[in-house]
Amino acid sequence: MLADQLDYVVGVDTHRDVHALAVVEVRSGGVVLEATVEASQEGYAEAVALAERHAPGRRVFAVAGTGSFGAGLARSLAACDERVLEVGRLPRQRRSGGKTDALDAIRAARAVLAQTQSTQPRTGGHREALRALMAAREGAVNARRAGLCQLRDLVVTAPEPLRAELRPLTRARLLARLTAITSHPHSEPELHGTLLAMRAVAGRVQQLTAEARELGREIETLSRQLAPRLLDQPGVGPLSAAQILLSWSHPGRFPSEAAFARLAGVAPIPASSGHTIRHRLDRGGDRQLNRALHMIIVTRRRAHPDTIAYIDRRTQEGKTRREATRSLKRYLARSLYRLLENTAPLDA
Repeated sequence: MLADQLDYVVGVDTHRDVHALAVVEVRSGGVVLEATVEASQEGYAEAVALAERHAPGRRVFAVAGTGSFGAGLARSLAACDERVLEVGRLPRQRRSGGKTDALDAIRAARAVLAQTQSTQPRTGGHREALRALMAAREGAVNARRAGLCQLRDLVVTAPEPLRAELRPLTRARLLARLTAITSHPHSEPELHGTLLAMRAVAGRVQQLTAEARELGREIETLSRQLAPRLLDQPGVGPLSAAQILLSWSHPGRFPSEAAFARLAGVAPIPASSGHTIRHRLDRGGDRQLNRALHMIIVTRRRAHPDTIAYIDRRTQEGKTRREATRSLKRYLARSLYRLLENTAPLDA
């Protein structure tokens, strides 16, 4: 147990402006200190000073939200040679349990004490650049999808004969037609307003499409620099590779491939009853990483001979396709983890 290696755990519930700290003694489980510090360099230095005063000896910081509000604190603590562990989303408490920042900090500390394995925070550098590119592309793709839905609604409600002209067009031809369309200000108000709205939305969709493609090219280039062997794996595309790199981060972050599988939500969970012996997938963990693994398996099921043969063999044994896919996801997480751990990335 991790608790056997520590004297104190400093739980931190992070927010935009202030962070709540709670020092928990490992042996007794009692709360030694509750405090708040500002989310600034001065506040980070105060957090270290409080830990040195109230948590001497073997200690660790259990920080919630190291990828968002707690990123600055995690970097500052690492610079001070403090040990930092990443705490996932805390479970929702019943009303009788209460909800305050101080209580969340205590729960973060005790969540680490209950763990047998620990996870280090993600790194910055090239990985942080990749994260920014992925976030920007996802925003562009979501905005483009919303624009296309809005454009579809405008076509459906457009006045005739404009509606009859636009409905048969493909998406590409529709966008080209609307960006080149003109409307006379003295035409009917409904037609004039509809044409202006359509042209604006079509132009926005084309701009977002170009933006997403440009970001996608940068993501592929950076992914190949960080882990070229990852993209050589069957079914692994640039976006899936980027997400796997973001979640894995660096060698040694996970103590074992089982911990990586647990984060990916592909660790089997017993779901047996009576004479039925079966397992199901974990619905927790990093859902973006889980989606990347799922898309890789979907691609392999269509074109990878070994994957197709494995699913056929398991279904002949009486397993369902979902159960066979669950086993494949667990195998994929194991193989990708070993590949990344044995291939030093650019930031390692």
